[in-house]
Amino acid sequence: IVMNSEGVSMTESKRRERQSGEARSTFFTLCVRAVFLPALEDADSGIGLCGWLLVGFSLLLMLVTLPISIWMCIKIVKEYERAIIFRLGRILKGGAKGPGLFFILPCTDNFINVDMRTITFDIPPQEVLTKDSVTVSVDGVVYYRVQNATLAVANITNADSATRLLAQTTLRNVLGTKNLAEILSDREEIAHNMQSTLDDATDDWGIKVERVEIKDVKLPLQLQRAMAAEAEASREARAKVIAAEGEMNASRALKEASLVISESPSALQLRYLQTLNTIAAEKNSTIIFPLPLEMMQSLMNR
Repeated sequence: IVMNSEGVSMTESKRRERQSGEARSTFFTLCVRAVFLPALEDADSGIGLCGWLLVGFSLLLMLVTLPISIWMCIKIVKEYERAIIFRLGRILKGGAKGPGLFFILPCTDNFINVDMRTITFDIPPQEVLTKDSVTVSVDGVVYYRVQNATLAVANITNADSATRLLAQTTLRNVLGTKNLAEILSDREEIAHNMQSTLDDATDDWGIKVERVEIKDVKLPLQLQRAMAAEAEASREARAKVIAAEGEMNASRALKEASLVISESPSALQLRYLQTLNTIAAEKNSTIIFPLPLEMMQSLMNR
């Protein structure tokens, strides 16, 4: 009876060990499928036989060194980033990865993080010769973001530097076709033209130019003085014209008033009394008595 009980207990222990081993193998298989099958499915079929051998060796190395290697294969990108994965120098199918969690194979995969947020930079002051042969210094600001992370990595070496240089040349080219008056008055139109030109030029780089603004237009000191003198002379001319128009209107009003007073001699006396009233209200000690011109002429004739 004792031997039978020992045999039964040994059988139970073996069965439990077999079940635990099957459970571990099943869990391991599910983990491999969930983690690495998506990465293998995205692989480019053009890597060749040697490439597939390297990928298989990398996968085998990862399986042998589990669970330590799992920490080298798991990568995380932030919400505003995208990851471009290269396997044996080729970009994986499916484009950029993220945001969140993704997996790479050791030794054969590497990745580049691309920031998708809007980037702002100042255009340095550019010496521009306008259409009417005036030299001005103009600067601005550009807002852009990466729209396609794959194109920004694969089609150009440094998208940020290329966009900055292109913005400087575009500013000079656009302002070179404008007069000084147009540059000073049509800043919004110039900024819109620059934005559309930059957006079309950087489309192949995966860059989206969102906004361009002209910050300041600096004129030479001599030109500023000349424009100030011209503006002052223009204001003085307008002031003289306005004063002359006022004198003309006043003379017409006096003429009409004299015609009204000549029709009624008593109106002149009333106007004289009103003037005396106004003078007395201001507490003046001097009172002026007007004399008729006819009296003065009669005295001169005598």
